Amino acid sequence: MVDHIVKRHNKSLLIFHLVCPVKFRRKVFTEASSQTLKEICLELGIRYEYRFLEIGIDQDHVHFLIQTVPNTLISGMVNTIKSITGRLIFAKHPEVKEFLWKKKFWTDGYYINTVGRYGDLTMIENYVKKQGAKEYTQIHQDHPTLFT
Repeated sequence: MVDHIVKRHNKSLLIFHLVCPVKFRRKVFTEASSQTLKEICLELGIRYEYRFLEIGIDQDHVHFLIQTVPNTLISGMVNTIKSITGRLIFAKHPEVKEFLWKKKFWTDGYYINTVGRYGDLTMIENYVKKQGAKEYTQIHQDHPTLFT
């Protein structure tokens, strides 16, 4: 079970599903490089307040389930994870460079999504409507969309 992170002025439960593809979708993970990735991530977690709840490798990409604190810049977290893991995997497993021509471990892109522990969007919307007030007045509603 995932616990809230309690700080002096806030209590939070922020969980992200991050997917990072290897450059050129190369299948570079061996048992040794997978173990190195895990070790690097667990060290990053201590240093940057990221809790890696799960790390899974699917041939040419990695799934991370990460809990963090509210002051974490999400793009900064992704860049930190990708740059440090890529650099250290190359350092500890130089044979991986043979599969990657341009000396970059990860693709430029990634996928990230929030993960809810207590329910989906509809459930949370209903919860907000029923909080405290005898008569809830909705003053705005929009649907999540991608910004272009």
